[in-house]
Amino acid sequence: MAGTDPKADLHRYLRAAREALLWKLAGVSEYDVRRPLVPTGTNLLGLVKHVASVEAGYFGGTFGRPFGEPLPWLDEDAEPNDDMWATAEESREQIVGLYHRVWAHSDATIDALALDAIGHVPWWPPDRSEVTLHRILVHMIAETNRHAGHADIVRELVDGAVGLRKGNDNMAPGDQAWWESYRGRLERVARAAGSV
Repeated sequence: MAGTDPKADLHRYLRAAREALLWKLAGVSEYDVRRPLVPTGTNLLGLVKHVASVEAGYFGGTFGRPFGEPLPWLDEDAEPNDDMWATAEESREQIVGLYHRVWAHSDATIDALALDAIGHVPWWPPDRSEVTLHRILVHMIAETNRHAGHADIVRELVDGAVGLRKGNDNMAPGDQAWWESYRGRLERVARAAGSV
């Protein structure tokens, strides 16, 4: 397509995914933003902490541009999943602020490097640790959208709020009665298919 800039396109998709993930925290209480709602403990603030942490690594150390703040939950002696939840001492503002600082650092890396710039992901196997900025942009778009999808489900479990982003929920039109009827119909179909 004439006139497109692939790096700008990828960067735009990454920014949209970041915003979608953060939007899921809007209007949620401190308890609900941290509350584990599935057996694996997935929670809204933990998802943001995790995505901030991995993005800091992928656009930081991978390209010789380390993120300048310590992330102790990623240290070798950290407990498993320390990056997937926020302690009582880590406020929402701290985690969101961290994510914004990671964005700024990542955006500087993206702006400074060409799509074919070479980096090395230290935690990947040696035979595939050499990457390009292009590959890492695609990887982080997928990673961020994957976790934004998790946040969609967790937020719906918290208070029923759904949608893609403010001003564009990207949902079928319908009131609560319509959605209850729709869900009921899907349940009936699932039971019928399960009894075959």
